[in-house]
Amino acid sequence: MGQVLWRVVRNQQLQQQYSEQCFLQQEREQGRRMGPPLSEPLQQGRTPQCQVPGSDISHLLRVRRGKDEQGFIDLEMLPPELSITILSYLNATDLCLASCVWQDLGSDEYLWQGLCKSTWGHCSIYNRRLPYGFSYRKLYMELDEGSLTFNANPQEGISYFMFRGILLDHPKEIAKFIFYTRMLNWKMLRNYLDERRDVLDELVTLHNFSNQFLPNALRDFFRHIHAPEERGEYLETLITKFSHRFCACNPTLVREVGLSPDAVYVLCYSLILLSIDLTSPHVKNKMSKREFIRNTRRAAQNISEDFVGHLYDNIYLIGHVAA
Repeated sequence: MGQVLWRVVRNQQLQQQYSEQCFLQQEREQGRRMGPPLSEPLQQGRTPQCQVPGSDISHLLRVRRGKDEQGFIDLEMLPPELSITILSYLNATDLCLASCVWQDLGSDEYLWQGLCKSTWGHCSIYNRRLPYGFSYRKLYMELDEGSLTFNANPQEGISYFMFRGILLDHPKEIAKFIFYTRMLNWKMLRNYLDERRDVLDELVTLHNFSNQFLPNALRDFFRHIHAPEERGEYLETLITKFSHRFCACNPTLVREVGLSPDAVYVLCYSLILLSIDLTSPHVKNKMSKREFIRNTRRAAQNISEDFVGHLYDNIYLIGHVAA
């Protein structure tokens, strides 16, 4: 509700600034055509025509009140959503420098709240009753510091978040934080999940594979939980958890096609091997569609030939499932 009120007030301020700028611009144009400006006021009912703020950004970029404003446009004159999008690409250090230039934005708590939630989508502290004087700007700095710590040492990073009261010491809360955060190093994250299987279990349940084709669902899974570089116990664990989750999300497909967690497990390994075969430059003789169907159906006899053929086409056209 606060964000909506803030957006309305900001748009009203922008509209007033637009009207003043357009009025001055129109008056200057009339002065050039008619000579010196008239001392008489404008007739009543005559209002300058101007576009609604935010509807034409190119117009905003063209309008300037003086020669010293020919550089980059002030972010405070842009719609709030666009300002948040632009600032979300900056790190904590750059944001501190930006707040020195745009002081009003630097002290805007709604802006810092939007930046926190757009980068770290879930934190336990978001769902608490915040104390008086709570600062989202300070929270952003702590989240950035904790993420950098996690990328160096995952255990210390999670401990930092818990010590600051940002995260609760619960596997589900940690899994949500990982799932909705885009600043964590995937190699460190893979090592952390290999050690914390309870967090891995909760992270798998956050995926929704309903009505997804098997290779696409596997790509989505490996996009959040990166596959290890070598085959081993951890990869087998990931595929096993994925197979059970995929079947749980697609009960209709399980009945119609005859899939089971064991069958999905076999198909996933077949897709990974096919991906390597088709994408690796070291493999000269690529596996054909007929060979893939024959080899796969030997291990999963209940799966139809057409379904396995569609799997091959997906890898051939889109690419590796774990890239």
